[in-house]
This record gives sequence, C-alpha cells and structure tokens, in this order.
Amino acid sequence: MEKKLRFGVLGCANIAVNSVIPALKKSELCEVVAIASRGIEKAERTAAELGIERAYGSYEELLSDPEVDAVYIPLPNHLHKEWTIKSAQAGKHVLCEKPLALNQEEAEEMVQACRDAGVKLAEAFMYRHHPRYSRVKEIIDSGEIGTIRAVNGSFTFNNAGDADNVRYRADWGGGSIYDVGCYPISAARFLLGQEPEAATVQAFFSPEHDHVDMMASGLIEFPNQVGLTFTCGMWAEFQNTLQVIGSEGRIDIPSAFVAGSAEAGSFTVTVKGEKRTEESPAVNQYSIQGDLFARSILENTPLRFESEDAIFNMKAIDACLTSAKEKQRIVLRQSR
Repeated sequence: MEKKLRFGVLGCANIAVNSVIPALKKSELCEVVAIASRGIEKAERTAAELGIERAYGSYEELLSDPEVDAVYIPLPNHLHKEWTIKSAQAGKHVLCEKPLALNQEEAEEMVQACRDAGVKLAEAFMYRHHPRYSRVKEIIDSGEIGTIRAVNGSFTFNNAGDADNVRYRADWGGGSIYDVGCYPISAARFLLGQEPEAATVQAFFSPEHDHVDMMASGLIEFPNQVGLTFTCGMWAEFQNTLQVIGSEGRIDIPSAFVAGSAEAGSFTVTVKGEKRTEESPAVNQYSIQGDLFARSILENTPLRFESEDAIFNMKAIDACLTSAKEKQRIVLRQSR
C-alpha cells in the first residue's frame, strides 16, 4: 500500500467539515487521523460524524500527536499566523486556508518559521489545482489569444444576514477582499506570471458588519499596461467568473473558483469570433490540492505553489485594503 500523509485538522470550521475533510478522505495520498476543537465534545462529535479516529479538546494536544504528519488549518484569519508557527515548531507540515495571513509581514514570519523548522507550508487556494488552470495558462502562453490586454474577475455572494459569521469581525480578518477578493488577485498573478505595480480600490464598509468591506471593486495594475479589474463581495448577487482578454481572442471561465461538476469545470476560448468549449474532467479541487501537497512531502519535491507565493499575494491584498481605506492609488514595488 502506498504511504499516505496523515493529517490532523485544527478546528471544526464549515470549510473543513463540508469540503476539505471529505475531499482528503477521498484522495489518493491523504488520510485524516485526528481533529481538534477548543472543546472535546465538539471534536468528538465531529470525529464521529466524519469517521476520524482521534479527537482532541485542544489544538496543542493534536500537535503533540506523533502520528500526525501535517495539519490543515481552517481557523479564522487572525489565528493563521499563531497556529502555523506552532505547528511548524511541532514538526508538522502545514496546509493553511487562504488568505495565509492578515498582512505581508505575518506571511513572511510564517514562511520563515516553516523554513526554519524544515516543514512545508502551502496556502489552500484549491481552485488553481484544477487541471483547467494549467490548460488556460498553456493557451495564454501559446499566444493563441494574442497579447494579453486585461483580466476581469468577480467573486461575490450574499451572506449578509448571518450576523455572527466570522467574516464580519474586523479584528479577525473579516471582509470581502480577504475572503473572496484574494481569488481573482491570485488568479491574475498566476496567469500573467507577474506581480502588481499598483492598486486602486473602492469599497463599501458596512456599519452593520463591524465596518468590514462587504463589497469592493478594484483595478490592479500589472506590467506592460495590463490591468486586473475585479469585484468581490459578501452582500451581492452570486458571481464566480474570470475572463482573460487578449488582442486576438479571450478566455471565459464561467465557474472560475467554485467548480463541482464536469460542466462547471469547462471554459470557452474565442479567437477572432470563433468560439470553442474546452472540456474539463469532473474533479474535486480539494482532493487534488491535498494529493499535490502530500506528494511534495512524501517524495520531497517542490510544492506546486511555493509558500513565497502567498507573501506576494498578501502584499497585493495589503495594497487593496490600504487603497480602499485611504481612497488613493497605492504603488507597489516588487519583483519575482
């Protein structure tokens, strides 16, 4: 039997219970052997529901389990830094939910802590592990749609009525840019293979939701006079799209970040008025993410996306948040 990466999960968040844990259990190279919560009752109940062998009433107990190789962290954003560093110090590899941190400085500390401990750190952007994104990038790099002129991305949903949601706690790293704006920002950086030069963002900060940004619209400037225009929101009609516009054609991804079926995974390519559909297999993005992370550890090979990528993404997010709050264009100076 092929060796598997043994995961422990820090917390019983919805993303863990409903998406990631079931996906890891279906993966080829991962198994979930333990889960922890701040109270043993919730941990035991969740473990029983999901068929997980061991439950712990504290995160520290899980980190002391010698049979846990890696941890998945689905905790609120403000806890990512603390528990990533503690996990690294316990000798555990870390798959941490996006956004990796609250700012670039935190991300740098987390990456360094994992490097010092000799463990791997990956940011859990599941969408980019879907095989269609490799195909999209291949088409872009081939020149089929010409010179890239712009990227447009939208990721919005309406959950404003859930007043107790962690997304609406400013001190916990709440807000739409952190929660869903990070997706089109990450996608544009990946597909363009470049880092932003400036950001200008208009946001709606809601007094009803601890003054977090419930909606944001932005322009992120990339080299070669290419711009990403994006919208992200938690109090708006659902959107989940990405478009890459070239001088000779365009690529449209209708279910860009959440894709649960073969149809949802497909995308279209239009070149000089001729449109075709690129089919994509029915896959579980979370399972692929887990397997690629596990393979990197088990075979001691580079991660598909190294942890330094998260530092660059946090720098872009920092600029967007600063722009929205200060109502000005923020210039970034960075290079890969």
